[in-house]
Amino acid sequence: MTGKKLLVFSDSHGSVNALKTVFNWAKERLPPDDTICAAACCGDGLSDLQKAARETGFYSDWKLVCGNNDYGYQTPDVIIFDFADRCFFMCHGHRFGIYGDHQALLTAAKTSEADVALFGHTHVPFYQNIDGILLVNPGSVSRPRSRIGATFSVIECIEDEPPIVRFYGIGINEVIREVEI
Repeated sequence: MTGKKLLVFSDSHGSVNALKTVFNWAKERLPPDDTICAAACCGDGLSDLQKAARETGFYSDWKLVCGNNDYGYQTPDVIIFDFADRCFFMCHGHRFGIYGDHQALLTAAKTSEADVALFGHTHVPFYQNIDGILLVNPGSVSRPRSRIGATFSVIECIEDEPPIVRFYGIGINEVIREVEI
């Protein structure tokens, strides 16, 4: 059984080409052939997103937040949205002290009654269920700070089951493959 999928990415920092690679991959996974139904950008790449979407023809139900390097956008720092009968809390992460621990982010997500909290900023992919809230950082599509390299994620939501989080790496020659974190 397949559910609805949410493409999650962050921190492109000027690399339109990295986003174009992700968007071209994602275009092959749109309905009716697959189920990527929306895309979430956790910040630091809003200007890249517009260019990459236009150049690839990848358009989606966009979920967007501003990062600490997204200047001049009227996009909020935090959004709460519903996707596939789940509540998502999304931020870039820089205002939540995520380098020390995830407590401030977790508290904000709990206050919002979120099932999932999405964030970026660290450039390191992360996935953990803490106190019943799934925390997901897709890493960075262009400036990774982990041994895995450039990454993004896809969250699949199947009715009455916990969300399934998959991470994908962008390798040499723009080859995308599923990776373990």
